[in-house]
Amino acid sequence: MNAIIWPEGYIPGFCDNFASNEVIVAGLSTAEVWPLLNTPALWSTYYENVADIRFCHGKGPQLAQEVRFYFTTFGFPVEAQVTECVAPSTGEPARVAWHGWSGEGETRLDVHHAWLLEDLAGGRVRILTQETQNGHPAKALAKTTPNPMINGHQAWLDGLVAAALARKA
Repeated sequence: MNAIIWPEGYIPGFCDNFASNEVIVAGLSTAEVWPLLNTPALWSTYYENVADIRFCHGKGPQLAQEVRFYFTTFGFPVEAQVTECVAPSTGEPARVAWHGWSGEGETRLDVHHAWLLEDLAGGRVRILTQETQNGHPAKALAKTTPNPMINGHQAWLDGLVAAALARKA
């Protein structure tokens, strides 16, 4: 299976916090899931932990390479810039990733959040989301039980799948 492409400084195991969530679902394709993920204005329709989504410099409504955008999640106001955006194509996974940051000094949080959507045999789709984080807030999140990143990202995956299935129906 394909894997997330990590930039230097954000490789799992060498960062302050890491979360990985994945689902494999029959009856969906990357082409059916992609518009819901690549259009941030839709996120809040299926995921409760995101708000205040807006694009910078007149860009949007879809994510694209180098586009900057803003949102709030997990109580953090996040500025972000897309670092990877590859739409679905036959035989290749779709990919989207962004570098996000919030705060200054001791409250600074830097993240790399990546998604991979991959069509599998038998009419299935694999949706993988992984996030690495650096900074004091990341160290605190890594020690929190239950893990808010794992639980939050699972809710995002579950909502994404439900929304894609509902659109298809």
